[in-house]
This record gives sequence, C-alpha cells and structure tokens, in this order.
Amino acid sequence: MNAPARIWLCADDYGISPSVNDAIRDLIARGRINATSVIVVAPSFRQSEADSLNALNAGARRAAIGLHVTLTAPFKPLTKGFAHADADAFPTLPRALLLAVLRRYDTAQLAAEIAAQVDAFVSAFRRPPDFVDGHQHVQLFPQVRDAFLTVVKSKARLAWVRQCGRNVPFAKRFADKKALLLDVLSRGFRIRASQFGVPINPVFAGTYDFSSNADFAKLFPAFLDGLPENSVVMCHPGKVDDELNRIDELKTLREREYAYFAGDRFPDALAACGLTLR
Repeated sequence: MNAPARIWLCADDYGISPSVNDAIRDLIARGRINATSVIVVAPSFRQSEADSLNALNAGARRAAIGLHVTLTAPFKPLTKGFAHADADAFPTLPRALLLAVLRRYDTAQLAAEIAAQVDAFVSAFRRPPDFVDGHQHVQLFPQVRDAFLTVVKSKARLAWVRQCGRNVPFAKRFADKKALLLDVLSRGFRIRASQFGVPINPVFAGTYDFSSNADFAKLFPAFLDGLPENSVVMCHPGKVDDELNRIDELKTLREREYAYFAGDRFPDALAACGLTLR
C-alpha cells in the first residue's frame, strides 16, 4: 500500500481578529491544520498574537507559518505615500485587479510595501516566513507578481510561494468562475516563479463561492480529490467577534469551517482520499 500523500491545509487570515486567531491556534494544537498565513497589516495583529502562534512550534514544528501579503482594502499600507490608496487604505479588490491588469501600479512602491510586510513578519516572529502567499490572491496579479517574487527571492530565500492552479479535468474547470480566473492568473505566475527560481506548490484547492448557504462539510471532500504531494488546500476557519464583524464579510462560514475541521468527518475525508497533513 502506498504511503499517504502529504498536503498543506492552510488557514488564511491569521491576525484578522482575536477570535479567528484563537480558532486557528486551536486547530493547529489539535493537529487538524498544519499551516497558517499571517496578515501583518491587520489592526488585531500584535506581538502577543505572534508569540502565541510561535509557541505552538516549541520543541517540534506543528505548523508552517507564512506571510499573507495584503494589498487590498480595508487594510492600510505600512509604507507612506502608497499610490491608489483611498482614505489611506489599499484599493478594493476589483480596483486592485484592474490597476494590475492595466499596469498602473508603481512597481517600486509595490516592492517597498511587500518588503515592509516581510520585515514586519520577521520582526514579530524573529525569522523569515516559511512560505509567502497573498490575501485575495493578489500575488498572482500581473505587475504585482514580479514585485512579489523579487522581494521573496531577496528577503525570504528559503520560502515557497503559493500558486492557485487546480488539478481538475478541463471540462470541469468552467463550473467555478472564481477558480477559473485563478487558474488563468496562476499560469503566468508559475512561469515567472520558475524564472525567478522560487519554489511553488504543485496544486491548489479550496475555492468556493462563500455564499451564506454553502455546505462546507459537503464541499470539502471534493477539494481533496487527486491531490499530489505538497498540494495546498486553502481554508478560513474562525469564530466571530466584534473585530471580525467590523472588518470582514466572511463570518458564519468561518465558524462552519472551524466546526468541520474540529469534528470527526474531516480526518475520515483525508483518509478516504489517501492523504495526510505534512
């Protein structure tokens, strides 16, 4: 019998609120997730939150800790004079994508902001990130990706980066429009990452429409189908608190994801697909 393929199950958005942070740490402690990426520009990200996360890896590493590069509202840049900021906040996601496609960003400003976020991570965790990805997948955007890869190559030399291309039959690619866009953007990103010599994950999974009636427990096992070693599955577990209500639209679904990963059905789904967490 073949050994189970090892994958990364990555909880995005550590730092976005205290209750989300608590939920992510709880799942790491239980061995239910094995990676999380940190929003260092979030108002709720403090040194105490970094220390509590770091403590889980004392003795033996339980989880990879990465940087969730953030370039979209409602978050604010660390660098001064960031172009296209609205009321000191980053542009909205649709505007950020349009700016990137039209190549309207200042590349030097992008690189400076991403570098500042890497530096903030290093200051908080006292080491570079294990991997680097992007909030709302901004690392894949044209123009952004070169600044992103340049900074990773220079400031986080041992980190791998997240590409978001799936491993699904061609005929099924069109059912999920969001995932299809990520497939398209990831193709260019993979090419550039190879040219920069920056390692990537082979396959990505975990996208869905985040509608209020989404049945995550039913959706999740399909994400695992056919995943090879070192694949990344994205997730957003958490609990709702006042800060999350203030800053983010993804609320109830975070609690559904948390309940699923904390429950008994999740390990059975992994085993049924011949997978294990790294």
